[in-house]
Amino acid sequence: MTDPLLVELLDLARTAATRAGALLRDGRPADLGVAATKSSPIDVVTEMDIAAEKLITGYLSEHRPQDGFLGEEGASREGTSGVRWVIDPLDGTVNYLYSLPTWAVSIAAELDGERVVGVVEAPMRGETFHAVRGGGAYVNGTALRCRPAPPLDQALVSTGFNYVTTVRTHQADVAQRLIPRLRDIRRGGSAAIDLCDVAAGRLDGYYERGLHPWDLAAGDLIAREAGALTGGRPGLPADGDLTVAASPGVFEPLQALLEELGAWHD
Repeated sequence: MTDPLLVELLDLARTAATRAGALLRDGRPADLGVAATKSSPIDVVTEMDIAAEKLITGYLSEHRPQDGFLGEEGASREGTSGVRWVIDPLDGTVNYLYSLPTWAVSIAAELDGERVVGVVEAPMRGETFHAVRGGGAYVNGTALRCRPAPPLDQALVSTGFNYVTTVRTHQADVAQRLIPRLRDIRRGGSAAIDLCDVAAGRLDGYYERGLHPWDLAAGDLIAREAGALTGGRPGLPADGDLTVAASPGVFEPLQALLEELGAWHD
């Protein structure tokens, strides 16, 4: 990678993610509780989500004060440089609240609306994933490649569920009808880590409805740079209606099956 801007953005994202990950890992109070809720009483925010986002935006603003922000916990700034940072300071908050290890810091950089850098820091797994547009995907410096595609009925696929009861009820129905047509389904609790696990060949595929830009921005780039295909409904990009990521050969039949089962609506 020789583009000085992309080198700079990657270095900043990696440092910010590492610092935020250390804060979350080492600074978690023993009596951690819920600071706020969002879409429902079980869609929670902790004081550590807020502290991690403040750390990330403060660090990035110090080095690139003209950039924009979009953060899960409210960071929002237009910016004038053409660069926007898309930040999930703690992806997998419920896991974190319960001291489960599957949570991550996710930071992506967009240049003129296109994702160019993605970093996902998973402190409890000791892993830092990163990708630069056109430069491949890596974990701890080792190149990533998605798995060779099995037949769909031998594919291991991960998903997630919404925190709004009516939405998750439909999602559970979709999963119930989908699981007999796959090897099995996993539910990890962090979209960013699921996307990275597709990149690392630990999953054959992943899908979820209801993701926000900060949930998928970094992980989507990492999965694509590892050779996976990503998208939403057939012919559309990954978005809030549906996000699908899978090895080539699994992606299209999985996407078609999700369309048939109505995974894109509530």
